[in-house]
Amino acid sequence: MRKILLLALSSIMLIACQKEAVYTHFESLPGTWSADSTLVFHPVLSDSINEYQVLINIRHTDRYPYQNLWLFVDIQQDTVLLRRDTIEAQMANERGEWYGKGMSQYTLPLLYLENEILTQGKYTLTIQQGMRTEKLPGITEVGVKVEIRDYGKE
Repeated sequence: MRKILLLALSSIMLIACQKEAVYTHFESLPGTWSADSTLVFHPVLSDSINEYQVLINIRHTDRYPYQNLWLFVDIQQDTVLLRRDTIEAQMANERGEWYGKGMSQYTLPLLYLENEILTQGKYTLTIQQGMRTEKLPGITEVGVKVEIRDYGKE
């Protein structure tokens, strides 16, 4: 009985701590990710009172040849560039063990923005790979997830 109660409380805590996703979208890549290929995402935010967090999700296979991945990320609201960032994602440890979850395809979530106050409106988020190779194998999809932080649920 004690184990069942503990399991039920744990499940409730996990559900209560989740953030509400207001945008989720993945772009598929055809075998390789070209250096000149820009992935474009268009989140629309309708609430400017709350804080948001933005995650970039990388899906890859064992064909990915590197331990890390460099990304160039731009965020625009309408036509105004809000920020431009270069991000290094650690994909695997020194032994070549992937950090992402999965078996033949791995998903690695990267926290890009945390507790960011974004105003209501249309955004454009662009992502390019920044590795020193023209054709990058093994990356199958890149996604963006925008979550609203709800202090009442934490």
